[in-house]
Amino acid sequence: MLFSSTIFLFLFLPITIIAFYLVKGSFKNLVLLIASMVFYAWGGVSYTAILIISILFNYLFGYLISQKNQSKLFLGIGVSFNLLILVVFKYTDFIVQNINKFSSSIKFDPINQPNIILPIGISFFTFQAISYLVDIYRKEVVYQKSMVNLALYISLFPQLIAGPIVRYHDIAKQLVKRTFSLSKIGEGVERFIIGLSKKVLLANSFALVADKVFASDYSNLSTPTAWLGIIAYSFQIYFDFSGYSDMAIGLGKMFGFDFLENFNFPYISKTIKEFWRRWHISLSTWFRDYLYIPLGGSRVSVNRVYLNLLIVFTLTGFWHGASWSFLFWGLFHGFFLIIERLGLDKLLSKLWIPFQHIYALFVVIIGWVFFRVEYIRDAFYYIGKLFYSDVSDKVWQSYFDFEFIIVFVVAILGSSNFFPWLHSFLNKFAGKNSIINNVGVFIYVLLLLLLFVVSSVVLLTDSYNPFIYFRF
Repeated sequence: MLFSSTIFLFLFLPITIIAFYLVKGSFKNLVLLIASMVFYAWGGVSYTAILIISILFNYLFGYLISQKNQSKLFLGIGVSFNLLILVVFKYTDFIVQNINKFSSSIKFDPINQPNIILPIGISFFTFQAISYLVDIYRKEVVYQKSMVNLALYISLFPQLIAGPIVRYHDIAKQLVKRTFSLSKIGEGVERFIIGLSKKVLLANSFALVADKVFASDYSNLSTPTAWLGIIAYSFQIYFDFSGYSDMAIGLGKMFGFDFLENFNFPYISKTIKEFWRRWHISLSTWFRDYLYIPLGGSRVSVNRVYLNLLIVFTLTGFWHGASWSFLFWGLFHGFFLIIERLGLDKLLSKLWIPFQHIYALFVVIIGWVFFRVEYIRDAFYYIGKLFYSDVSDKVWQSYFDFEFIIVFVVAILGSSNFFPWLHSFLNKFAGKNSIINNVGVFIYVLLLLLLFVVSSVVLLTDSYNPFIYFRF
């Protein structure tokens, strides 16, 4: 079930909200848990069993880790079990394919290729389960005695499918006690509509262009068309994923939760290091806290720091998908983080600020080619087209109708901090004038309603287009 679907917007969500606010106390969490299970089962009933097994196993091992005896051993078993689930369902096909390629080169018989379907959201709820076990071991939180509360943490539908990845110590207290108010519900609705609009009106518009370009024969691509394709994809993935995160955060507020931000205008970064402080924040901080720092972080020798960075970003790429291209994408970012540490960041800091932004954006956009293209060889071929190809082809111009130009301009403004700046400017302009403030609020509410109506109409008439990060 997609957030950007009519059945979610007009059936599942209203029923869940009504049921949630009709009950009191601990029954609220039970209603949310039932809704989360229904939400997950909608995408495949058979894989709900995996989610339930994960909940039961982590409930047991959370208790065992909380005991003083052999807590480190139980932590190792618990983390290994969670990773095993992830490897079996996400990486088995990839492993078998590569074993068979090697086997064929030495004349060995191939292994039968298993037909394993990837359970949606497994990368996200597995990392959350690991967070729960590690946080107990570190004594940052206590063992969760309520099965309902732990099950809700692992399966909470607003962020179950594509994040943000919520670390247990950030939400433990909210599972037991949180505040509910009309103002918080209003904030949630506002954030949800903004995210829905990002996805439906912006991401989907860029997807039409990006999908068409990347589905074409690369040998016939002109340089302008190749650049149009990857720029469109850069906007698509940002508004797709940040839109989902906005909706998840908004839904969380509707039910009393405060999730941490997952994006902070990453395309205005001046370095790749800064980019990873702004992009998919919940993932980058998860790897920092649960892998990079335990490996020694920056407290070890320089060469070890570089190795730690390569390990973390190789796994970051591999977390996104079981393919060599995702792995290479992670290494690509790790490489630039290392050369920035070697002195590139100091050199960049001496440049005119727009050049710093151009550097970071250029590296990120080139990196998206490896993220989008299935095979590394094809990705390099596409990158070659970005810099050396026929420029006389006018095919790219056919994409620039009036509607796309409007979407393009809004995307540029929306991926920068223009709208927050505009909001701050208008607040200062209005000052304490109640009339201007009331008119401004009224216009803003009308704008939100208009965005929701337009997005809903588009959903009713548009083709099926799932979130990119549902694959991960």
